[in-house]
Amino acid sequence: MGTPEFAVPSLHALLDAGHEVLAVVTQPDKPVGRRQVLTPPPLKVAALERGLPVLQPERVKDEEFLAEIRRLAPELVAYAAYGKILPKSFLDIPPHGCLNVHASLLPKYRGAAPIQWALINGETVTGISIMRADEGLDTGPVLLQREEPIHPDDTAGTLSERLARLGAEALVEAVRLIELGRAVYTPQDDAQATYAPMLKPEHTVLNWSEPAEALRNRVRGLNPKPGAVASMGGREVKVWRAAVVEGDPNAEPGVLIALSREGPVVQTGRGALLLLEVQPAGGRRQSGAEFARGWRVAVGQKV
Repeated sequence: MGTPEFAVPSLHALLDAGHEVLAVVTQPDKPVGRRQVLTPPPLKVAALERGLPVLQPERVKDEEFLAEIRRLAPELVAYAAYGKILPKSFLDIPPHGCLNVHASLLPKYRGAAPIQWALINGETVTGISIMRADEGLDTGPVLLQREEPIHPDDTAGTLSERLARLGAEALVEAVRLIELGRAVYTPQDDAQATYAPMLKPEHTVLNWSEPAEALRNRVRGLNPKPGAVASMGGREVKVWRAAVVEGDPNAEPGVLIALSREGPVVQTGRGALLLLEVQPAGGRRQSGAEFARGWRVAVGQKV
């Protein structure tokens, strides 16, 4: 079970390890882009390429879907970034339970966007947890964990790719432990839990009064989607890449303090942010330098 690209390596890893995948469950096809073209989830595409049957229930609680899962009689369900909490009526079907490939070191960053929030919060280490699902939000006992360093230039995109591969390897190892009767599940310490909620529009806004490092981390965490947003010269601009540079202690946050060769430099609450790659609303991505040449805000003005 899964939906985005993150889930694809786990499917391939299970098949390549010789396990029988009875079916793949993913969310329904959704309209994508300006033309709203009905598009299948990445996991569906991968499943069809491997010749597997695909189920796309609107709701996991639907009795027709549950009846089909009971008919298939899986020994184990594995899921990665499926996007919905599984009800007890589903969790009780496989005798070995439902294993979740979660992209954090639980109990930290429970929830829908652990990769993005780890970057936004400036973490230097994250990882994968393989947990047995219960009715809570990523609250089940953990079978195994694998750490992964966060590189200074990581974005949510690059980190997700590595964690997807690590998660696939960890999932195969976890299934092997179950096969050997050596699976040991450790309850999570709820007192140490933190949360990574679904990203909302207000989470994407760059607040110039924050430190430059915090703004750069937000840009990293929101790349490749949905993108960090700033209001610049009365225009909404998405910022895709940025760097921390020395600021002007006499300038207010939000003031353009330089137009460098690489792009605009904006004063923040601490330090300054160099905008290396931006995208004006309705426009294309461009280098900060290209954007600066066509920008009508002068040094010393608020952006």
